Amino acid sequence: MPTIRMVGFDADDTLWHSETYFQAAHAEFERIVGRYVDLADAGVHERLLATERENIRLFGYGAKGMTLSMIETAIALSGERISAADLHRIVALGKSILQHPVELLPGVREAVAAVAATHRVVLITKGDLFHQERKVAASGLSDLFQRIEIVSEKDEASYARLLREFEVEAGGFAMVGNSLKSDIAPVLALGGWGIHVPYPLVWALERAEVDPAHPRFASVEHASAVPAVLARWEEGVAA
Repeated sequence: MPTIRMVGFDADDTLWHSETYFQAAHAEFERIVGRYVDLADAGVHERLLATERENIRLFGYGAKGMTLSMIETAIALSGERISAADLHRIVALGKSILQHPVELLPGVREAVAAVAATHRVVLITKGDLFHQERKVAASGLSDLFQRIEIVSEKDEASYARLLREFEVEAGGFAMVGNSLKSDIAPVLALGGWGIHVPYPLVWALERAEVDPAHPRFASVEHASAVPAVLARWEEGVAA
């Protein structure tokens, strides 16, 4: 097996909590819209998800795009009856996500530091540029990464471009993340390695499946197990 020269880490829900704040905002959004429609019949969650899916190509990922999608969905569901005060409450939900504290997941700093002692490490995340930059700065982890990349999408094309810039072959790159869709599947498809660190909450648009028996894939319960997986792979032992 080839030597792994570089390891990439995802950010949201891999290094720190994120989806919990988004889901709390979704719950409050439903309470606001519930003043205008019957939540049991309106399919609010499904309507919002459909709007977010459609708007990603325009707004990208992150709290700002989600806020605009919530506003659009609320106007449509209420038949344009929603008050300016309630629209303001939805805007405040988006602001609250942009200002949430950065809380590292257990053992993350130690795990990244351990990997950085033996490999080149980079941070690869997607979402709103300003929000991601703020979170990276607040995390106290930026000194561990040789490069920090904030991209609009994490797909095969994006990873292929980054690997060319890094001057690393796909077989010498491993990605660590909580999203099978964004962090693992594209890298495996390119010939790289993927370490899945599941997070209890997964946004519906990030759900995907990967063959658990894939020879370049491993799933671990906590980030603290990542260095050991890399060591096994370096020794040529299937994880």
